[in-house]
Amino acid sequence: MPQVAITLAEGRTPEQIRALLHEVHAAVLPTTNTRPEHIRVVVHEVPRSHWATGDVTLTEMDAAAAGKEQP
Repeated sequence: MPQVAITLAEGRTPEQIRALLHEVHAAVLPTTNTRPEHIRVVVHEVPRSHWATGDVTLTEMDAAAAGKEQP
């Protein structure tokens, strides 16, 4: 029984998450030779303030990018 775990920074719409679930399921199905109902796909959304790259949170990156856009 395949299980796929995906971790994303929050910010996608429910429609985007649903499309992701569908596409991952569709990719796993023919490559694992299993029944569709046995495939599990889980999306974990992490608050942007709890995700850091290079000791800078995604929230901080967003704020810096927004500051650069202003004249």
